[in-house]
Amino acid sequence: MLDERLLKREERAVFELRSLYRKHGYLPYKMSKFEEYDFYARNKDFLVSDSVITFTDTNGKLMALKPDVTLSIIKNFKDEPGCLQRVSYNENVYRVSGDTHEYKEILQTGIECMGSIDLYTTLDVLRLAEQSLKTLSDRYVLEISHLGILGGLLDLAGADSAFRAAATACIGNKNAHELEDLCKEYGVSEDVTDKLTRFLRIYGKRSTVLEELETLCEGDGMTAALNELKQISAALDRWDGEETIKFDFSLVNDMKYYNGIVFQGYVEGIPEVMLSGGQYDRLMQRIGRRSGAIGFAVYLDLLENFQPSETKYDVDTVLLYDDGADAEELADTVESLIAKGKQVSVQKKIPAHLSFRELRKFTGKGVGPVEDNG
Repeated sequence: MLDERLLKREERAVFELRSLYRKHGYLPYKMSKFEEYDFYARNKDFLVSDSVITFTDTNGKLMALKPDVTLSIIKNFKDEPGCLQRVSYNENVYRVSGDTHEYKEILQTGIECMGSIDLYTTLDVLRLAEQSLKTLSDRYVLEISHLGILGGLLDLAGADSAFRAAATACIGNKNAHELEDLCKEYGVSEDVTDKLTRFLRIYGKRSTVLEELETLCEGDGMTAALNELKQISAALDRWDGEETIKFDFSLVNDMKYYNGIVFQGYVEGIPEVMLSGGQYDRLMQRIGRRSGAIGFAVYLDLLENFQPSETKYDVDTVLLYDDGADAEELADTVESLIAKGKQVSVQKKIPAHLSFRELRKFTGKGVGPVEDNG
């Protein structure tokens, strides 16, 4: 039987998340490591990074080392009215790192649900996003937004695409002062400017957020978005407390591709977004599909440097022995410690960068006194 303690944290997470998604009917999807570059080039602005590793295949075709999983899944999806296709994946993608500006191999796992997206489907995906975060840590936050409300407010402003892009960036950065200046520059009315700046600041308890949104929404589109948020909030009240799932409208995605619900997840100890997802019907339409879609990705490569308190040591025990030690007796002692649930590193001297809970000395008659690191 596999001892999960022998796996890296990200490897354990893969097993746990794969099991979670399979229980909910998400079937495994496996993509090719190389795909034709032309498909990614046509949709390059959807990618997190527009830098794609390419090479020429033996048949002369320009190929890409996979920069994205979602696009590959959509490319192979066939519309089937009335049905949902649920897939899960565990893939390495290759992108330019925002920190180092060098190419990086990124381990992702996640789900995509494609077809007729309704309230149940949205709630199911949000539920799995929350459970995914909970699988990684007891201390997490899932933040939810709705692009239908932002889109409606930008429509009220009546300005061009340049204003929409700049205003969206201000909202994403929570920069109210710059947003006000932008509205003045484009001649946006004081009433709409006030609504945009109030929208930017909305955050907190879901019930309070919904009350504030009531004063901003006008028109069928924004009202429909607000009603969807109310239904989602009612479901969230049955799942968890106010501290773990919040509404945050500074969360914005590219509205050329995304519509409806978008969300991000964080876990304590990791300063970056751990989970990211949303509804992307517009991307489906751009690629010629009639169905809607919603899903998310979990960035498991971030777990590499995440050391929660229960796993702060590399091993439980460092067992020191001398050159003259009896090899068979030493082996028996090691097996005895492992049988007690210990992770053991056998050494002649303590490695410089190995962290351990306790230090023991092999004496030929078992192990000597323990030095405990706490």
